Amino acid sequence: MTLKTLAAGLALGLSLLAAPAYAETIKVGATPGPHAQILEAVKPILAEQGIELEILEFSDYVIPNEALASGELDVNSFQHQPYLDNQVADRGYAIESVATTVNFPIGIYSDKIDSIDDLPEGGAIAIPNDPTNGGRVLLLLEDNGILDLTDGIGTRASVADIIDNPKNLQIVEIDAAQLPRALPDVDAAGINTNYAEQAGLDPVNDPILRESPKGPYVNVIAVRSEDKDAPWVKALVEAYHSDEIRTFVETTFNGAVLASW
Repeated sequence: MTLKTLAAGLALGLSLLAAPAYAETIKVGATPGPHAQILEAVKPILAEQGIELEILEFSDYVIPNEALASGELDVNSFQHQPYLDNQVADRGYAIESVATTVNFPIGIYSDKIDSIDDLPEGGAIAIPNDPTNGGRVLLLLEDNGILDLTDGIGTRASVADIIDNPKNLQIVEIDAAQLPRALPDVDAAGINTNYAEQAGLDPVNDPILRESPKGPYVNVIAVRSEDKDAPWVKALVEAYHSDEIRTFVETTFNGAVLASW
């Protein structure tokens, strides 16, 4: 072998070592707003490794898990663990979380009152109609003395678990994405941060009551169980949990969205 051939072979070997570890496209489902925005920031980090992140936005909380389970998506990032647990139990999905992402403390908003204590007798409160987010608002109301729920019900709380309602409040269950539009028609509404922001509400300063950032409702990255140990999953999680993304979350959302790592 000539010196020239040896040098060429060495250069080829070094170029292969320097090549991206992956060359694939990952389809990720997210709800519009912060979840999708954060993934857009993750996208160039993964691109450096040869991974293209294709972000597909869904306007509700049901389809992203259906699409993941059926193989239309590779991963999703939009839900907290109690919601995922409920979906798996109800629908038998073979999907699971592989990492936490961010927390969106849910808030109760009102166009009519300035304090949760000012809710009128027989007033109406709108809550998300999905089991875990609706229960989340009910727990927040219970924690603030507005109503009482079945002892020990925890994150499984539903309207049926209300055992004491001193003000005879009407609990109106509405699709989560529609709650900002319903706000003028009720006395108050529990609205998820992403939908509040899309409606021009300030999730830090506008709520008359806001959930503590500490609790079980941190959001997660979910994949099919068969993919949980795939190299691209590890790459996605590492990119998401980078210092660059933490800084992006802190500077972009100003406390409305909290990093979990």
